Amino acid sequence: MPHIITKIERTNPADIAALSKFGSATIHEAQGRLGALSSRIKPIDRSMSVCGPAFTVVSAPRDNIMLQLAIHYAQAGDVIVVSSGEYEEAGSFGDVLGNACVAKGIAGVVTDTGVRDTAELIALGLPVFSLSVCIKGTVKETLGQINGNIIVGGVEVRPGDAIRGDADGLVTVLREDAAEVAKKSQEREDAEAGFIAAYKSGRTIIDVCNLEAVLKAKGLTTDL
Repeated sequence: MPHIITKIERTNPADIAALSKFGSATIHEAQGRLGALSSRIKPIDRSMSVCGPAFTVVSAPRDNIMLQLAIHYAQAGDVIVVSSGEYEEAGSFGDVLGNACVAKGIAGVVTDTGVRDTAELIALGLPVFSLSVCIKGTVKETLGQINGNIIVGGVEVRPGDAIRGDADGLVTVLREDAAEVAKKSQEREDAEAGFIAAYKSGRTIIDVCNLEAVLKAKGLTTDL
């Protein structure tokens, strides 16, 4: 049955701000290599970056009526996340709806279908992540749901959970884990900064990453 839920529990804004400081890959690794959406869903421009609570939508393929309703009900700072059956041959979102999003302060759009008017969307500055770019139009016929748990890019996304996207991909973080994941992401970045400093000082990868014992156990000698 179609249903619309407008009141959801969103990730704490402070946790969103903390997560936004880290790349999607860092967050994915920091939370145990969880939450990464399919790499097929990409930003329409590599400079695009987004982080916010997910406002989830189920939309029928080649139909964007539910996406339009989602734009109506979403709040400023939300990232609209659309599950549309991984249908590539439709342009369900373009510059007109992009302007509607910007006017409301919506942080970005993620969809497992196609978008169009990409030059205009890029100029608009709205972060858009999609499965494809397609000029084919859509209808407004089939009702679906807003703010239920959905599957996008092979990952379950709950309404209000954090979603972080950048040039490398998209990752979702459970809202109740967001603060801890941000902390672990910082720890990971600090450790990686230490690795880079060690390499610049002349230490080797085998030394820095403690690979010698591992390689010897596999029968590989590191002696030259």
